[in-house]
Amino acid sequence: MTVPRSDELPPLNPGPITRAELDAMPDDGRRHELLDGMLLVTPAPTGMHQVAVIRLARLLGDSCPPGLEAIVAPFDVALAKDTVLQPDVLVAPWEDVIKRELTGPPLLAVEVLSPSTRRYDLLLKRSRYEAAGTPSYWVVDPDEPSIIAWELRDGAYAEAGRAGGGDALELTLPYPVRIIPAELVAPR
Repeated sequence: MTVPRSDELPPLNPGPITRAELDAMPDDGRRHELLDGMLLVTPAPTGMHQVAVIRLARLLGDSCPPGLEAIVAPFDVALAKDTVLQPDVLVAPWEDVIKRELTGPPLLAVEVLSPSTRRYDLLLKRSRYEAAGTPSYWVVDPDEPSIIAWELRDGAYAEAGRAGGGDALELTLPYPVRIIPAELVAPR
């Protein structure tokens, strides 16, 4: 596939980026997300990041009750006309994940931290998922390894738990699951 040069692309509008502009961007191997009209472009993730994503998705998928599904990025979650995110892992009803995109908040959004995304994941994305009404938001740090989980309570995120290394974190939302952060990144 030939990637167009930047001078071959139509210019972006001077205001917030639109969904149409996001959809028209070339596939350049990077992740393109839209957060309140601001374009977020991040490089391809590291192997360790992907190991954590796949293992967590497998754990969530194996624990999933009927009618729900755990899937991995890239998959668009359209939270608003100016906000389209791609969580590393998400859980949503089956009938919603078989569509082109999720049009509303997932039951769970998980971001696996990378140096290039840490601030977005911990601050901006967390805030946006909270405002959209996403019941659970988790952040996994593969370097620690650790996990922090938040649950929506009275319209705001409250910490539901955290664990590091070989300690287990047991959560009940979106369904019961037990996570040991070290197992998400340990060699086999």
